[in-house]
Amino acid sequence: MDAFAAAANVPRGDFEFDRRPATDQAFENALAKARAGDRLDVDDAVELLTTGTDLEGIVPDRKEAVLEAADRRRAEVVGEEVTFVANLNNNVTTACNTGCLFCNFKDRSEQFRTDHRADHGGFTKTPAESRTIVRDAVDRGVSEVCSVSGLHPALALDGEHRAILEGSDRGDLNYRPPGEYDQDPGTYVAQLEAMAVDGVHVHSMTPEEAAHARRGTDWTYEEVYRRLQAAGLDSVPGTAAEILVDEVREVICPAKIDTAEWLEAMAAAAAVGLDTTATIMYGHVDNEAHRARHLERVRALQDRTGAITEFVPLSFVHEETPLAERGIVESGASRHEDELMIAVSRLYLDNVDHIQSSWVKYGDARGLRMLACGADDFMGTILSEEITKRAGGDHGEFRSVREYVDMITAIGRVPVERSTDYERRRRIDPDTEPMGPTLGPKADGTPLV
Repeated sequence: MDAFAAAANVPRGDFEFDRRPATDQAFENALAKARAGDRLDVDDAVELLTTGTDLEGIVPDRKEAVLEAADRRRAEVVGEEVTFVANLNNNVTTACNTGCLFCNFKDRSEQFRTDHRADHGGFTKTPAESRTIVRDAVDRGVSEVCSVSGLHPALALDGEHRAILEGSDRGDLNYRPPGEYDQDPGTYVAQLEAMAVDGVHVHSMTPEEAAHARRGTDWTYEEVYRRLQAAGLDSVPGTAAEILVDEVREVICPAKIDTAEWLEAMAAAAAVGLDTTATIMYGHVDNEAHRARHLERVRALQDRTGAITEFVPLSFVHEETPLAERGIVESGASRHEDELMIAVSRLYLDNVDHIQSSWVKYGDARGLRMLACGADDFMGTILSEEITKRAGGDHGEFRSVREYVDMITAIGRVPVERSTDYERRRRIDPDTEPMGPTLGPKADGTPLV
């Protein structure tokens, strides 16, 4: 095995999964289908992700052929534009006791209780604090606030939900009243109302958070998302997906909702008129068969709903996570796996126009490389980013419009500021255009910093 192939064989743990990367398809047949624009199946995706199950490791020439096909498809679907959004991350709390092994964003929720004496590095924001943070960002020009938080036991959907939780004698609802904590997070509705400043787009409430917001009730996900929408929610991030195969979820996040419930929640959000995104978090204990199955489930969901505006591959950052601390994994995905994940996402998801490259996960150089592997979106300005940083990521927390323009034009592509839903777009001429956002409620082209 040469060094190129060996670099792809990163440790994945010693798990006897039912889903293994083995097919009766040939790599050449799968590639021919991809080049012709035919709809791929799971076996095709496995062959493309592995560059053929007939050989061990990743084959350089085959990999480049997959990347070339994906980049050509990207040009056919979206052209030469590379988009980004002016946004703020306002994560409400790190308090969580779900115990996901891939996550180091959380802090054990009992540390936040008033009777806990030891210091911790976590935080909880009140709705008033969230409003102050978002108002400042809107004044500076952002068009989107993204909020993804831990599952704080005191968080309820609204006042009615809190009354149900406090009146319940069930011991499995992960609820404690706000008075037991140093800081009251309020309710999900109160937080969304606080963040809905001056018409800014609020992108929040993952399926996992929606499950937390209906615990102890018989409310449907549609009812929950209707109430959230009335409070100011505009679209739903399709995170908490991780890998949509339950045998993997049972290893890395056994306390989370399962695949079927994630899909149910996402379909419900779409049913009430909310746009969604979808993600995959790969490169831990999963294999290419799991990734292919995940893509199939996202594509089927989009066939049903048409609500997914973008797909976001998230390469697992392992350094400070329980999976690494317990010796279950020794690294994340290889560079070759990252490139193939982007490329096969583009080729497989024929009903999702936009594939995102995460500079937070990949860094600048590799993030730009992904734009030649099938991706066309380059995330957002992210005025605050805590999740990846806490997992050991070191690629920064903020990106200016000028940086976006310089990097995108350097690779010969066209920089475009976009709205969350991609409906509003501004192509930026680096010689004449203002180097600040213009699509936010109060944006006037002034640089963010």
